[in-house]
Amino acid sequence: MPPAVLLGIFIVRIVKKFGGTSVADIDRIRNVAEKVKRAVDEGHEVAVVVSAMSGVTNQLVEYCDDTSPIYDAREYDVVVSAGEQITAGLTAMMLQSMGVTARSWLGWQIPIETSAVHGAARIEEIKTKELLKRMAKGEVPVVPGFQGVVPGTKRITTLGRGGSDTSAVALAAALKADQCDIYTDVTGVYTCDPRIVTKARKLDKITYEEMLEMASLGAKVLQTRSVALAMKEHVRTQVLSSFEDVPGTLVVDEEEIVEQEVVSGIAYSKDDAKVTVSGIADRPGISAAIFGPLADAAINVDMIVQNVSREGLTDMTFTVPRGEINRSLKVIEGQKASIDYKSLSSDPNVVKISVIGVGMRSHAGVASRMFRTLAEKGINIQVISTSEIKVSVLIASEYTELALRALHTAYGLDAA
Repeated sequence: MPPAVLLGIFIVRIVKKFGGTSVADIDRIRNVAEKVKRAVDEGHEVAVVVSAMSGVTNQLVEYCDDTSPIYDAREYDVVVSAGEQITAGLTAMMLQSMGVTARSWLGWQIPIETSAVHGAARIEEIKTKELLKRMAKGEVPVVPGFQGVVPGTKRITTLGRGGSDTSAVALAAALKADQCDIYTDVTGVYTCDPRIVTKARKLDKITYEEMLEMASLGAKVLQTRSVALAMKEHVRTQVLSSFEDVPGTLVVDEEEIVEQEVVSGIAYSKDDAKVTVSGIADRPGISAAIFGPLADAAINVDMIVQNVSREGLTDMTFTVPRGEINRSLKVIEGQKASIDYKSLSSDPNVVKISVIGVGMRSHAGVASRMFRTLAEKGINIQVISTSEIKVSVLIASEYTELALRALHTAYGLDAA
């Protein structure tokens, strides 16, 4: 059967990944199977990656916590990986009931070989010889995302939250698939969160770099690791809805986008907290004295600003994950003798707003427009950080919606 045409591109091998909301119950699993069957009937070779049913992983984690406050990470992986295994079996059964040749393949059966860091493993190799042979005969492999196996010990591992996206992209790369479709509960990637900015519009295409920035800066559409892997392996990825039959957003190389917008999207994150160390000596080594112990404690520091020195003293402000704020303060307090600061304060009520676009490389004035727009709305900027394709600012969280809407309009992103 000749390959069908999807979005103007001949595709013969596709990996389709379905998230937790897409497989939340039997009716939704039936909907997933119908989408897969349609692709098979069109002549594609299809592999499927599934997440656990919505809410199942949280329940399994709760079981582990209730069993023991300090548990064996290897046994934790055995438990929490079970959700994806259940979904894979049910999906394969549903496909079989529709006349599609299908079977489930667990991580250790393929195998998907990973590092031995239980709970946060990284995929090292996927051996696809048998899968490719079966797919060439028309069989659909259904693979549980989020899991793999350590080659030496044969212990089950998990990839961390959101790991099914990474599983799908890695499988697509290993299979040399023409495209990886990530099905979610949204119709694609938007210029901003449409729940806040009603004039946000869906993007037809976005570059890997832009999607990576958006994912790392608060957009929850794709897991950051999956985007980084897609960019490294040049896996053409599409984000689309399980519930609406409309084209999604393609994540592609920059060369595929003919007319590049200066700003493609605006992201926000409420996952940060601000820490300020005041009255410290403006001397060589003071930054190392502050950030060295934080790094040793595995606390990620993001935005950093140092104020102008006055009378030999300065202030240092930086952001850390909101969930790490208490631990961060304890680390700094433990270094008071070497840092010799006057005061230490924190503020969890902040939000990071970021404008993103590869077009920034060749256009000036993006940052100044952001600063001017926020000033016109009376919004004070507390911290600023930039990269080649993004500008981020930290503001009080109470101004989140006002800032997003104003910036969306200022950069001409509003839908007609």
